[in-house]
Amino acid sequence: MSRWEDDCFLDKSSKLKYDMRIKKKRGGHMLKVVAKNYPDSEHMDEILSLCRELVDITRQEKGCISYGVYRDAEHPELLTMIEEWESREDLDNHLHSEHFTRIVPQMGRLMTRTADMNIYQQVI
Repeated sequence: MSRWEDDCFLDKSSKLKYDMRIKKKRGGHMLKVVAKNYPDSEHMDEILSLCRELVDITRQEKGCISYGVYRDAEHPELLTMIEEWESREDLDNHLHSEHFTRIVPQMGRLMTRTADMNIYQQVI
């Protein structure tokens, strides 16, 4: 670990969490998910509210490394969820969780088309 990385941690617990994430990434088990959503612009406020609820709960889940919603810089009507998971099992648990199965169908009714979702594994 570099001097810069050592200086970034206030306590040993944070450093341990960082070390564990790096090990997972190097082991090739980590997954990235990119889900492109096509909201109906008339319902954007409601969609963003649902997204906030989903993100807040999901970030507490076991195996969630990161989970965020991003607006396309060139096409602001597009929202993309970018996620990182420690394992496929953690992602599958998320996809079957109470909050996911409750919130995502509500969001789906406010979209102009079905979301595009891709799951990636690091190869290099």
